[in-house]
Amino acid sequence: MKIAVLFDGISALGKTPDLAILETVEAVEAILADDGHEVVRVPVNPDGRWIERVRRGKFDLAFNLCEGIDGVATMEPSVIGALELLDVPFTGSSSWTTSLCLRKHLVNTLLGTAGLPVPRWGLARPDTPLPTVGFPAICKPAAEDASLGVEQRSVVRTMRALSTRLADMHEQWEDVLVQRYIDGREVNVGIVGGTVLPVAEIDFGAMPRGLWRIVSYRSKWESGCDEDVGAAPRCPADLPEELTAELGRIALAAWRAVGGEGYGRVDMRIDRHGRPWILEVNSNPDFSPDAGLARMARTAGIDYTSLVRLVCDAAISRPRTANDERWARMQRLSGVEPAATASLMAVGQQ
Repeated sequence: MKIAVLFDGISALGKTPDLAILETVEAVEAILADDGHEVVRVPVNPDGRWIERVRRGKFDLAFNLCEGIDGVATMEPSVIGALELLDVPFTGSSSWTTSLCLRKHLVNTLLGTAGLPVPRWGLARPDTPLPTVGFPAICKPAAEDASLGVEQRSVVRTMRALSTRLADMHEQWEDVLVQRYIDGREVNVGIVGGTVLPVAEIDFGAMPRGLWRIVSYRSKWESGCDEDVGAAPRCPADLPEELTAELGRIALAAWRAVGGEGYGRVDMRIDRHGRPWILEVNSNPDFSPDAGLARMARTAGIDYTSLVRLVCDAAISRPRTANDERWARMQRLSGVEPAATASLMAVGQQ
């Protein structure tokens, strides 16, 4: 097959390149090349030239490693949307699912409607009443990922502290999610295809005293800092078998509720009473060889090479309906008889 590997070109190839992105590209590229595929790197840039390159490339598959453009997560669905428009098979979830999962308040509404456990939450916008979710509460940008905007001051205990924190955050983000802070264990559940991977846990045992046990931006991106050392991933999590099964059931239900495909991750907290609560559904988690998803896969006996192959197989086997078939089906479901549908299609092709 001819496979395009898409990645954030500005972040990876800029003046201060993000080497982690390039390392992941190289790892995926090597596996695909060893399997005999023709692999082409396609850096994604705002000028849109990459779209023409994909269109002309006649690729059999796009391996999408793009988590945004220039680090901007809100551009993530646009990349997938372009692939959908060009009708190029791609790894991971649809633009609809990815866009939904980047809007935490919409996901929470959907999950709550589905009867899944979500901590009490509210959406804070400038010049609107403060949400009342109880304390302690945590404040997060409603449409960001990678823990951007999450720090120790994000957790508040009083309305005064909440008001101060929101005022600061509204300088950058209009929509801020305010959610009840769940004091307990934090776990991640990875999903590949329809398979739930072994549960991983964030071990906060080494978190310095006086700091909130959260996965902050510093803990993710300042390697070796106190919050990084204090939030160490462990897989598999040491949990009772019954609770592990319940976490898997909830994660899979959440994944299906958002229309997830290919691979993803559901982050949860387990409160002091042993009840799981969904924090977030990540439809495009870090795919690097040393990231959480790969770690969970290895625990399940799936090495990185096998993981790449599984993700490719899922993308290639995803059902694709031709536009004319889809249109005919919608016509029938709108009360138009098959003969009339064929006539309408013939007119449209003239």
